[in-house]
Amino acid sequence: MTENEDRHPEDGLIAAVEAGDLAFVQELLGKLSVDDQRRLISRCSPDEHVALLALLPADQSAYLLGNLAEPQAVEILEDVPSATAASIIHELPEEVGGDFLREMSVDESSAIVAALPDDEQTALMERMSYARDTAGGLMSGDFLSYREGTLLAAVLEGLSEMEDSSSVDVQYIYVTDANGILTGVLRLRDLVTKRRSRAVEEIMLRDPRSVDVRKTLEELEDIFDATPYLGLPVVDESGRMVGVLSRDEVEEALAEHQTDSFLKASGIVSGEELRSMTLGTRCYRRLCWLAPNIILNLIAASVIAAYEETLQAVIALAMFLPIVSDMSGCSGNQAVAVSIRELTLGILKPIDYLRVVIKEGLLGLVNGVVLGIVLGCVAALWKGNLMLGLVIGVALAANTLLSVLLGGLVPLFLKRFKVDPALASGPILTTCTDMCGFFLVLNLATLAMDSLV
Repeated sequence: MTENEDRHPEDGLIAAVEAGDLAFVQELLGKLSVDDQRRLISRCSPDEHVALLALLPADQSAYLLGNLAEPQAVEILEDVPSATAASIIHELPEEVGGDFLREMSVDESSAIVAALPDDEQTALMERMSYARDTAGGLMSGDFLSYREGTLLAAVLEGLSEMEDSSSVDVQYIYVTDANGILTGVLRLRDLVTKRRSRAVEEIMLRDPRSVDVRKTLEELEDIFDATPYLGLPVVDESGRMVGVLSRDEVEEALAEHQTDSFLKASGIVSGEELRSMTLGTRCYRRLCWLAPNIILNLIAASVIAAYEETLQAVIALAMFLPIVSDMSGCSGNQAVAVSIRELTLGILKPIDYLRVVIKEGLLGLVNGVVLGIVLGCVAALWKGNLMLGLVIGVALAANTLLSVLLGGLVPLFLKRFKVDPALASGPILTTCTDMCGFFLVLNLATLAMDSLV
């Protein structure tokens, strides 16, 4: 590999893909870490993605896409022919392939599923019927189960034949009846210490702990917090075993959920954004948040316009307006974060508004007085005007109290009306905090005008 290719491996990759040099492409990708592969793929164009996946064997393409961020992998799969995408989905774990298909348009996913074998079509369609953040959406379809009546010798023989298999977790072995209903679980210790002529139902642990396929992510978090198990069997409404859910999958889903909430709170409201996405997609996703904020900011600015004469008479107020609104906004955002966290943990519900008012009201009163005294003293000493300090200090104290009350309550009301608190709490709080902060400072200044000028 040349020095230039070391600095810019995408150049070497693109040239090799265009030349159809599969050996060089495989060698280059093999030398890169997973992170470097992601970085390399992110710098390729959509046409180059298509050419690369057409050149690579399906299993290597699946490995490559399986390590990418889901939105990027889905975008690439939508660009390749349905037959190529189907061959890649075939190589992916069922849960990963199902997640990719679930995020595609109906037409794209239908075309890909139609190109798969009949048995895979059935499994994937069933997988896609489950909501993403449920036990059915997170479970793995690869697990070990044996019918009642199977001898331990047959189980051990089956395990020995799995020497080269890495897709199935052998932490647990399950037992089902003739209808697939979960009836027990085998411990590996019992499996190797009991006579091989015995049947599995003779040594299995009966009535094993399981989770319903419809359990939500929040419910699953509570279940795994209360149990030491690394995984649990997933059963449908009839008790038929359909998969296994690992603790790692739940923790990963929770981490993704927190990331999604952070993105929404930061203004990325239409799903995850990556810089490898098209310019139009990225502009749209950001403008969905920014455009409505113009209206909200104009509403806040209208308060300043209403007190234009006061602001012109006491120009020093202009220096403290953004400080009052920003300090109050920070206090309110802290209350928002605590409310959203408690809602997520299930220890707070929309009906608990009175508790929030009491807890946040006391905290806001204390913090507001402290912050008001500090900023009021700064204003009075800086401008040599005690009344100015009093106006700024009282305004900050009152606005801090109001902002923490709003910050604590707004997520509860949004949750009550089934609106995502992480998405809408920020703009509402910012607008109200700015409006009230401007109003308090300017209105108090108007009342005390004779002492300020």
